[in-house]
Amino acid sequence: QVELVESGGGLVQAGGSLRLSCADSGRTFYTYNMGWFRQAPGKEREFVAAIYWSGGVTYYADSVKGRFTISRDNAKNTVYLQMDNLKPEDTAVYYCAASQSWGKISIVARTAFYNHWGQGTQVTVSS
Repeated sequence: QVELVESGGGLVQAGGSLRLSCADSGRTFYTYNMGWFRQAPGKEREFVAAIYWSGGVTYYADSVKGRFTISRDNAKNTVYLQMDNLKPEDTAVYYCAASQSWGKISIVARTAFYNHWGQGTQVTVSS
């Protein structure tokens, strides 16, 4: 069973950095491909980044490419999202998600692709 818990959110000024963590308490984390999504008030949940179970392949939304980095440590059952040069438009609740399937970014970027979700962590970027 997969149980995902995000942490690391908070309030930061524009240009600052945060690192989000998503930990799984189960024993099969290494078999899951992981994604990060975000949802701003009044908007749909959107794809941010994804990483293959081995860490060997990563995908990013164009809006965060070059600023965010997804990584994972399977020994710690944790996936990370390093967010640098944050902008006010990055303000949202950030969610991690897990899936045992993989595919092209057009597939991996869909919320329906994932069957396990965390509860979310708030990120607020002030201008």
